Amino acid sequence: MTHILGRCGSCMVRTAALLALAASGAVLAAPVLIISVDGMKPEYVLQADSKGLKIPYLRSLVSQWVYADGVIGVWPTVTYPSHTTLITGVSPAQHGILDNLQFDPQRHFDGAWYWYAQQIRVPTLWEAAHSAGMATASVGWPVTVGATTIDYLIPEYWRITGATEDLNPSDRYLMTAVSRPLGLLEQLQTSVGPYMLGNDTTLHGDEIKTRFAVEIIRQHKPAFMTVHLSSLDDAEHEYGVFSGQANEDLEAIDAMLARLTAAARASDPSTIVAVVSDHGFMPLTHTLNLYVPFVKAGLIDTTQDAAGGTLRITSWKAQPWFAGGMAAVMLKDPDDRATEQVVGELLRKLAADPSNGIASVRGRQEIKELGGFPDAAFIIAFMPGFYGGDRLSGNMVSEIAGTHGGHGFAPELSEMRAAFFLSGANIAHHRDLGVIDMRQIAPTMAQLMGVALPTAHAAALHVAP
Repeated sequence: MTHILGRCGSCMVRTAALLALAASGAVLAAPVLIISVDGMKPEYVLQADSKGLKIPYLRSLVSQWVYADGVIGVWPTVTYPSHTTLITGVSPAQHGILDNLQFDPQRHFDGAWYWYAQQIRVPTLWEAAHSAGMATASVGWPVTVGATTIDYLIPEYWRITGATEDLNPSDRYLMTAVSRPLGLLEQLQTSVGPYMLGNDTTLHGDEIKTRFAVEIIRQHKPAFMTVHLSSLDDAEHEYGVFSGQANEDLEAIDAMLARLTAAARASDPSTIVAVVSDHGFMPLTHTLNLYVPFVKAGLIDTTQDAAGGTLRITSWKAQPWFAGGMAAVMLKDPDDRATEQVVGELLRKLAADPSNGIASVRGRQEIKELGGFPDAAFIIAFMPGFYGGDRLSGNMVSEIAGTHGGHGFAPELSEMRAAFFLSGANIAHHRDLGVIDMRQIAPTMAQLMGVALPTAHAAALHVAP
């Protein structure tokens, strides 16, 4: 990876950043590659021996480089808000990506996620690097569709999901259309084969993303690049944390991480590589269908569809917005204090019974301090093992059969901690940072690259020798 000098204005911004960083004694102006392993708990690496995991690359990061015992995440501990915090250094309330899925009170959006870079309200590391005249790239990172400051971009995006044989073959043109520059994906496919149809969250999809990322590094030598590998998260949801399937998945990812690192350092030996994750995981035991008591309380009105089967929402005053192990409660009229009082009383009654799986209910004043769901009237944190469901009728609480995993719980729970590892030139050897804040990662990366990220106020980590 090499830097590309920009226009004079960009050079002045970069020079000012470098002078400030030099005064602080920070590591300066290194190329950076950030690889996210979605759902990787730090214990996978820090307790690799007891888990029987064969992950030589990841284990070398602990024995030789800088690592954290855990990363305290954001409200909620789900993929899209967390990845946006990793790249901005601020909480979801500030950067604007509040959940994975957008709030869709009458279920008209067909599962629309926060896909688009324009939805991010603060500067990103890509913008900071691009403004400093550095070439940028990204493969599979959330919330990057339409990102104009990523020079070589293959975003995470899809129209429909499912097994490859069930997808529309024409969706390959969708990925061509949203990648940039125009023609990038087609050109790369001539050397590394076809890209996935939309978003393949299996190990096969991660292998494809790895091949394309390696080729972008080889051909274009970006100075700042991000890569998102998502199959471990998929395996943990389906089979559980530290299941045989999840462990095998991470062992395969370990080899991908080694290949990505080797490619980056073949391009520029001074490259610094950060391996991160977005959240932890825990076993699931129950589904909590909070819609049910809201319907019974008259806060949501429903009707059956024409066939007399599926219920649909016709009107509402208040309803939950789920994020795995927590939910925000949104009011149709944010100033409707009468409805807010009704909801508060309902939630207090539900929380009084431990079998309902509610750990805490937080109101507007507390929400301001959490940094998530800023427009919510309440945030409900679930007890460990309880997961949000979307049924409008039936039992509020039901058992989950089989072994499955989930996240989205309160970041104060140690099970939700993410991972952080850092290696490269001018990085300390075998330094344990302890437990860190996710918001510290982006300003640390900015400092290493010698660029300015003015909205990220968390203290950069001490990673220099």
